[in-house]
Amino acid sequence: MKEKFRQLIHFLTRSLWRVSEGEVSRSRYTSYNLLKITIQTVKCFIKDRVWIRAAALSYTTLFSIIPILALLFAIAKGFGFSNLMEHFLRDGNVANDTVDTVMNLIDSYLTYAQGGSGVFIGVGIAMLLWAIINLADGIESNMNAIWDVKKTRSYFRKLTNYMALYIAFPAIIILYATVSIFITTIYQNLAAYELISSFVHICIKLAPYILSGLIMTGLFLFIPNTKVRFKNAFIPGMITGVIFQAFLYIYIQIQMSVSSYNAIYGSFAIIPMFMLWADISWSIILFGVEMSYVSQNIEQYNFGQEVDNVSRRYHDFLCVVVMSLICKRFEEGGEPYTASELSAEGEIPIRLTHRLLDELETVGLIRGFSSDAKSEIEHYLPAMAISKLSVGRLLSTLEGYGCEDFKIDHTKEFSNQWKTFIGNKEELYTKSNDILLKDL
Repeated sequence: MKEKFRQLIHFLTRSLWRVSEGEVSRSRYTSYNLLKITIQTVKCFIKDRVWIRAAALSYTTLFSIIPILALLFAIAKGFGFSNLMEHFLRDGNVANDTVDTVMNLIDSYLTYAQGGSGVFIGVGIAMLLWAIINLADGIESNMNAIWDVKKTRSYFRKLTNYMALYIAFPAIIILYATVSIFITTIYQNLAAYELISSFVHICIKLAPYILSGLIMTGLFLFIPNTKVRFKNAFIPGMITGVIFQAFLYIYIQIQMSVSSYNAIYGSFAIIPMFMLWADISWSIILFGVEMSYVSQNIEQYNFGQEVDNVSRRYHDFLCVVVMSLICKRFEEGGEPYTASELSAEGEIPIRLTHRLLDELETVGLIRGFSSDAKSEIEHYLPAMAISKLSVGRLLSTLEGYGCEDFKIDHTKEFSNQWKTFIGNKEELYTKSNDILLKDL
């Protein structure tokens, strides 16, 4: 039993991540990928300490929720559908006293915004815009961090994109509420037809889960400031939407049953209960973002232990392989390599390939560029004449890059060690200077 358990652990931590696509059947490789995505999502969730990000977003949500809801209701009211928005809230099994409290706060906010004058209107509008941008910016920043995206949208793009999102959201809610009322009416009229009414009843029960999944898919697809493939947003989005909706149902049932808690805190009970809901909800959503990222980049985690512990000798050997491929392609006049092409050509794990390319670009041996302004895929060219790019120059450049300004005395006390070390290195570089990378 212990031996089987040890083999299982070895498979999940090592063997699973070394399986290539051509080594097993297509169905088995797909099942292995699903298992890897599940394991790596949990590992990334823990490593990125997502619960801290969720807590920060919960705090921001508490300050922003009323102004944002007020904006959504104002937009809906402008189109004459504010009653449908309220019906959507009350029909979502939310406790009536909670909805009443929220609606009173929204009415007060809108009354203040409409009835104020002068500087107070200006302050109200400024607070509304701050709430909209602050929450959306926090969501984007956290998703960008999970996706390892360094560049954020410009403030103009943020404002226009976020406002478009807030305008579209009431339309989605109104559409859903209208369709829900329509389906419910059909269900009541078809009560005598058992088979059809059962099917419609199932559709009504599944509708919130489907809507939640589609909303999550939209968030995962458009919020990160990078290109997310649809399938890598849709499947995690639907899974996240189902989990989110299931948690919402459980939370509502618990909230409605904890009457003693409401009796102690009165109307203030909504705040800690809301914070609890927001914290867990954001944890679920960010877990879905991790799943989306991992599913799109699962190949980067192959040979994970080996990539993290690659030896210096093998590191230098792989740099020689990558540089020789780039130089050969340049001499032949072919299309410059991308990271994925170099990974496939040299059978190097993609995450290690990216690391080597970043290092070679940092030391000035290659240069990356995008084929067009909209593409995020970089191609790589030599940064100098390939007639000057020898194995010796590559190794000496890698060896000498970085800081050597320390207090250790290599001219007197440790001169023998330094001369022996440098002498052996220079001998290697001299022998390799006549070997051009393009000729390997």
